Formats: sequence, structure tokens, C-alpha cells
Amino acid sequence: MVSSAEVLAQQGWSQYEMLTTERALGSAPLDLPDGSERFHYVPDGQVPEVAARLLGEVTTPNLVAFGGGRVIDVAKAIAAVRGGRVAAIPTTLSGAEMTRIHRLPEGESAAQLVRPALVIGDPGAMTGLPDDQLRASAMNALAHGAEPLYTPLANPVASLASLQGAELIAHGLDKKDNHALALGSILCAYALDSGGFALHHVVCQTLVRVLGTPHAETNATMIPHTMGAMRTRAPEAMAAFAKALGTNKTNLSKKLEKLGGGPRRLGDYAPDASRTDIVAAVEAMLARDQLALTPDPPGADELRTLIEKAW
Repeated sequence: MVSSAEVLAQQGWSQYEMLTTERALGSAPLDLPDGSERFHYVPDGQVPEVAARLLGEVTTPNLVAFGGGRVIDVAKAIAAVRGGRVAAIPTTLSGAEMTRIHRLPEGESAAQLVRPALVIGDPGAMTGLPDDQLRASAMNALAHGAEPLYTPLANPVASLASLQGAELIAHGLDKKDNHALALGSILCAYALDSGGFALHHVVCQTLVRVLGTPHAETNATMIPHTMGAMRTRAPEAMAAFAKALGTNKTNLSKKLEKLGGGPRRLGDYAPDASRTDIVAAVEAMLARDQLALTPDPPGADELRTLIEKAW
């Protein structure tokens, strides 16, 4: 079997610096690249702040990101400012390796955003999380497939990738098929990069930033509620998505809860949040341009109700 180091060498990555975490390094079931000039551990925190802290430490334009979505997004953020490129070796189902969706280092600008030039997807590495965390990561991946079905940028290729990816993820969770989970995640992330996002991602990204809730778990908690809100807004898209998951539109929310490991409560992830924090989150959601990509965009009352139902 060809190692990740050999793939990098074959693709011309002779000099690079690696961004990773101790968790990723400690649990990786694959051969790590050994040609890195320097290793940089990515600390906890929001991508703009972490990327700004690491920006001065990175000296080469080529970066290898070995880790989850936050690690890959930090690498993309730094590469965007430096005019470099990224090779991604994902260790979750975040899909960050397939998209040009990321924020920039705090206080920095860039001519364009960065999509990884090379992705080394190893199913074992991508699905090595404990079951509850893996299911949360899979729900995040499913959301990547759902949203491109109903935005104004929806297109046949992205829709095919979305539905095939969703079917693979559902199968992977039901049958514990890691190869299906990994491929489904990649297809759904490709679709997201092509078709864009709307309600679900606006809600979840904002909750993570304002309330400090964990990314994958926030997506897993909210997706039954956000997809429920989309059933009347995009009935054909939601019927197709439900069919890919092996259910129907009426039972979609229950199916998503089951795939995600059972009902989750947002309040469990934000025990110190106040009503003022929720109001601030709703205001931040309303300020996001992507909310307008939702058919019949919700107002403040509906957004607040979505959060309260999930609480």
C-alpha cells in the first residue's frame, strides 16, 4: 500500500511544513509524511485567531494539514495570505479538504481563498473517532450534502454528488462501513463547494462562534430542526434527500436523529449561555448574507424558535 509520504513525493511535495494536533498524531492509522521541514501544532480556538498566531511561524508556502476541519481550515487561511498551497490528510468527516470555504487570519486579507491542491483520503484515518463523535462528524457531512440541493447555486452535478454522498453516509453508519462514510463525506463536501450553503450552516456556524459550542456536535444537534424547517421551503429537494437516507420527507427529522446517535440538546454544549447570548446569535445569523440563499429566509422569531426547540 502506498503511504501518504509516497503520495506527497509523487505529487511533487518535496518541501513543506505540517500543521497537525497531538490527537491526530497519536491516533493516526497511517504512515505519516516524514519530509516535513517543521511541525506546527494547531491549538484550540477559532480559525482566524489561531491562523494569525501561526502565520509568523510558517516559513514555506507549501503546507500539509493532517487533522480535522479546524486544522485544514487554518492551513487554508495561512496559504491564502501567503499565496501557498495545501495538501490535506483529513482525520474526520469535516469535508474541509474539498472546499474553498474558510476564514482568513485575523487582521489579514487575501486575493482569493484556497482549496487544497491535494487530498489524501484514508478511510481509517477519517473514521477513527469514537462512535458518538464519529456520528456527529457524519451529521456535519450530511448537512454539506443537504444544503446544495436548495440554494440558488444548485446544479445537477452537485445534486448527484449530494444524494450519492448522503446515501453512502447513511449506509456507512448503519453497516459500520468506513469506506462508505469517507467517500460519502468527500462527495457531500464537493457538492457544498459547488452549490453553496444557506440556513443550516448559517445557524450552526454562528452558534459555534457566538456560544462556543463544538462544531460537529452543533451540526448534529441542529440538522433535524433545520431540515424540518426546509421541508415546506424546498419540498422536492427534501424528498430526494430523505429518499437517499432511506426514509420519506415526513420522517426525515427522526431519521437524522437516529443516524446521529439519538436526540441531542444544544444546551448540553452551552451550559453557561444566557438568553442574551441567544439573542446575539440570532442577530448575527440575520446579518449573514448566506441566509438569503435559503428559500423564503426565516426571520428572527423563527430562528429563535429553532434554537429553543434544540435547546
